[in-house]
Amino acid sequence: MSTPTQEKAMSSEPAAPQQPSAVRRVLTGIGVQNSSLIITLIALIVLLSILNDNFLRTNNLLLIGSAITIMGLLALVQTLVIILGALDISVGSMAGLASVVSAMVFTSSGNAEVGILAAVGVGIVCGLINGMIIIFGRVNPVVATLAMLATYKGIAQVISDGKSQGYTGGDDLFIFLAKGAIAGLPSLVWVFLIVAAILHFLLKYTDIGRNVYAIGGNDTAARLAGININRYIIGVYALAGVVAAVAGVLITARTGSGQPVSGSEGLELQAVTGAALGGTMLKGGRGSIISTVLAVIILGVLDNGMSGLGINPFWQNVAHGALLVIAVVLQQLRSGERRVGLPE
Repeated sequence: MSTPTQEKAMSSEPAAPQQPSAVRRVLTGIGVQNSSLIITLIALIVLLSILNDNFLRTNNLLLIGSAITIMGLLALVQTLVIILGALDISVGSMAGLASVVSAMVFTSSGNAEVGILAAVGVGIVCGLINGMIIIFGRVNPVVATLAMLATYKGIAQVISDGKSQGYTGGDDLFIFLAKGAIAGLPSLVWVFLIVAAILHFLLKYTDIGRNVYAIGGNDTAARLAGININRYIIGVYALAGVVAAVAGVLITARTGSGQPVSGSEGLELQAVTGAALGGTMLKGGRGSIISTVLAVIILGVLDNGMSGLGINPFWQNVAHGALLVIAVVLQQLRSGERRVGLPE
């Protein structure tokens, strides 16, 4: 028989911690940002499927996947650049220049692989130039890449005389990139997924990724920790050039010729919008490739839905701009920083 003292001790024992529900565990694993993006995507799909009977057809869904590839590639690498604490406004122009180079080299050599390698080489050079201007010229990344946007666009127009170059529609490799499929998914989608997987692994599971986050979060602390910031800036911008070149090659494959401007115009805004909508902090140090992938899909679904409903395509730019503003405003509200021009 227990004494009153024992009963009091037993009654004062802390209760066993309550286990979180399965739903909460799943949401915690996915993350708040990804959960909100998934909910938004589902709601958008449900709405568009109600408004348009053809929206959920397999052909239309595959069309969405192919349509987001080029913009998605640039959004992915823009995410990496922004996490570093920088920005690359020149990715669209680099893609246009790479498109022209790939077509012109292919036309002169008759070899698609040579044309693609030449485009990638141009992308690397452009990325290295961006990085070196920022480091050795001590120029703000936005200003530097804005200047190079005009420069790369001008070079593409000069060497192409402002016209489409070459014809790649008869080459098996370019045809496969544009119209081929593996396991039912278009080749374009596979390129996007492969690049996304590589960048996700790089950021999440390597020292390189951890250092990129560290630099974007606090470059002073990163420097004191022994991280060579200049090397990372050049490396990340070179990688941005490579991915932009891949996007340029896909532009060539889809259009059947090198496009100095028409295939890449406005991609800079779309890339930044995709990254920001995915929750990548424009001040650096925070972001996720998976979140950017979800944001890019949302943009693709929105564009396709607007087209399917017969809405003027110019409104797509309005929608992208509005989404970018909303994403940035939400970032500022979450950060709790003082609003410009208003009392604290």
